[in-house]
Amino acid sequence: MSDSPLTPDLAARLKRDDGLVAAIVQQHDTGEVLMLGWMDDEALHRTLTSGRVTFWSRSRQEYWRKGDTSGHVQHVRSVALDCDGDALLVRVDQVGAACHTGAQSCFDAGGDLGAVVGEVGA
Repeated sequence: MSDSPLTPDLAARLKRDDGLVAAIVQQHDTGEVLMLGWMDDEALHRTLTSGRVTFWSRSRQEYWRKGDTSGHVQHVRSVALDCDGDALLVRVDQVGAACHTGAQSCFDAGGDLGAVVGEVGA
C-alpha cells in the first residue's frame, strides 16, 4: 500500500481482508487468549508506535484504543505477524478485564462448545 503509515516491507507482508488483519490479543505472562480485534495499517502503526493497542471498529467505522473509556488498558509487550501475513499476535500486559462484558477474557462467556477431544496417534 503506497499510502500506508507502515514500513514498505511490513505493509507488503500483510495480507488484508477488506483492508483488515485479525489481531489475537494474549496476556504476555500467562499465555491466556484475551480477545480478537481487527487492525488496518493505521491501527497497527498506532499499536507499534504508542505502546497501547489500537483497533479498527468494523461496526462504528472508527479507531478505538483499548481502555480509553473503560480503564482496562492493554500495554503492548510484543507484536508478531504469522507466517501467512494474515494474522497478528499482540502480547500485552492487560490491566483489568479484556472483554467489554467485564470478563477477563472474551472467551470466558461463550463456554466450551463440547468438541470431541482428539487423541495423539489416533
